Amino acid sequence: MKLIFYKYQGTGNDFVMIDNRDEIFPKSNTRLVADLCDRKFGIGADGLILLENDEQTDFKMVYYNSDGNPSTMCGNGGRCLVAFAKYLGVIADTATFVAVDGLHHASVDGEIVSLQMQDVVEVQEKDDYLFLDTGSPHHVQMVEDIQKVDVPREGAKLRYGLYGEKGSNINFVKLESKDSFNVRTYERGVEDETLSCGTGVTAVALAMHNLGKVTGNKVSIKTLGGNLSVHFEKHNDGYRNIHLVGPAKQVFKGEILC
Repeated sequence: MKLIFYKYQGTGNDFVMIDNRDEIFPKSNTRLVADLCDRKFGIGADGLILLENDEQTDFKMVYYNSDGNPSTMCGNGGRCLVAFAKYLGVIADTATFVAVDGLHHASVDGEIVSLQMQDVVEVQEKDDYLFLDTGSPHHVQMVEDIQKVDVPREGAKLRYGLYGEKGSNINFVKLESKDSFNVRTYERGVEDETLSCGTGVTAVALAMHNLGKVTGNKVSIKTLGGNLSVHFEKHNDGYRNIHLVGPAKQVFKGEILC
């Protein structure tokens, strides 16, 4: 089968994008997804995303991790899919779409995509870390020297040792300046450090606000792949109107035999 694909990246978090409105992609073939995401023998990506038709919204997002398995919400992937939808002419400058975690709203301004994330009703504070779900589960832990953290090793240790086989994404955080943080993330499903993680960045922003380390309702996050920002509203029952904002760019279009 000859497959037309597009490659997108959002602050270094990269994805294979496929227009699956005609339902041409064999969605049950997890081996194919893993092969396409393989950086040595395939296209290479942190995940694969299908854009599909939906009766109630502009489109549907179907997301797979690079290991080939369907996964929970991906924030940077969602932003890239919105950019892809605009490229295809499915939307203009605003979008509503459905993902595995429910309905999302988004807007596009040039290369900048703002994606509304799901409300967060609970942030669990532990002795030396926090845990919350921003569409995907996230462990948030502050460190003294973020550059010296062995993220693949320490992330895997926590991902399996603390959370078991189901696992969690692991975020290491360092305060840089007022309302600005450096973040490095180990992503389950990728099973390695990625250059950026949208749901992770969102989790870090809310966790830092919950700890009293954020003064306003906007947080700047520096990842290895670039800069993102998170806007939110704090309410008695948690956080609402959460937006993940940053660049999303098409890298290339191609054909692959599979």
